Amino acid sequence: MSDPRITSSIFTRGAVDLSALRTPTPTSAPSAAPAQAGPPAGAPGGAVGGVTVIDVTEATFQSEVLERSLSTPVVVDFWAEWCEPCKQLSPVLERLAVEGGGAWVLAKVDVDANPRIAQMFRVQGIPMVYAVVGGQPVDAFSGVVPEAQLRQWIQAVLKAGGVSVAAPTDPRLDEADDALMSGDLDTAERAYRKILADSPADAAAEAGLAQVGLARRVAGADPAAALAAAQANPDDVDAQLLAADIEVLSGQAEAAYTRLVALVRRTAGDDREKVRQHLVGLFTVAGPEDPAVASARRALASALF
Repeated sequence: MSDPRITSSIFTRGAVDLSALRTPTPTSAPSAAPAQAGPPAGAPGGAVGGVTVIDVTEATFQSEVLERSLSTPVVVDFWAEWCEPCKQLSPVLERLAVEGGGAWVLAKVDVDANPRIAQMFRVQGIPMVYAVVGGQPVDAFSGVVPEAQLRQWIQAVLKAGGVSVAAPTDPRLDEADDALMSGDLDTAERAYRKILADSPADAAAEAGLAQVGLARRVAGADPAAALAAAQANPDDVDAQLLAADIEVLSGQAEAAYTRLVALVRRTAGDDREKVRQHLVGLFTVAGPEDPAVASARRALASALF
C-alpha cells in the first residue's frame, strides 16, 4: 500500500512490536477528548459523531490507538514542541483528520512526554507518522511531505482494512519487550541475551539489548542539563555521549549521529574508539534498515578514513 516516495519504514518484527504497549486491563470504552495541545493547532474541533484528533499518552495508548484501530484506522503523529518541521506537518494532518469526518483518527504523541512509546516504535527522527490498522502498524513515513502525497497516503491507509499482518513471532521477544517497557532492565537483558545465544543474528534481540544499554545510560540524567553540559564542553567525551543518548530517546537520532561523527573527527586513540563504538551501538538501536543509519555510517567511514 506504500507510496515509495514517502515511506521510510519497513515493518519487520525488529522494527516495530506493539505487544509491550498492550496492558491486561479490563475492556472499557475509550474516553478520549479532542486534542488541545501540540504544535500549532489545525482545524478546530472534532467531526460530528466522533473524535478525529486526540492526544495520546502511554496510559491511554492501548485504548486510543490499539483498540480503536480495530474498527477505525489510526494515524499516529510523533511530534515535539521544539520540532519546527512538526509545526508544518501537524496542522495539515489535523485539518485532514477533521475533513475526514471520523473515517480515521489522528493520535498525537509528544515524544518528550512519552519516550517509551517513541522507543517501541523505533522513532529515530520527527516528525514521524505511523498508520495503525487492526492493532498493527501497516505503513509509515518521516519528515514533511506535500499535502497531495499526504492525501494519497491517507487514502491508502483507509483501504488497508484487509492488510495481512506478520506471522506470529517468538514469544520470548514479546516477554523481553514487556520487561523493557516496564523498566525491568535486568530481566529484559537476560531475555535478549538468551535469544542471542540461540540465534546470534537475531536483529530484534540485538536492538532490544542495545535499548537496554541506552536506558541504563540515561537513567537519572536531567536531559536539559546534560545537553547544556555538552554544549558548554564540546571536547568532554562523556558529556557528548550522554547528550547523544538523550537525543536518540527524544527522537533526534540524526542529531545524535551528527554529534558523534563530529566528535570522531576531533578525537584520537582510545577516545576516538570509545566514540566510534558508542555510535555503532546507537545504530543497533535503530536497526540496519533505517535510512538515517545508512547515511551516518557513510559519514563515520569518511571521518575515520
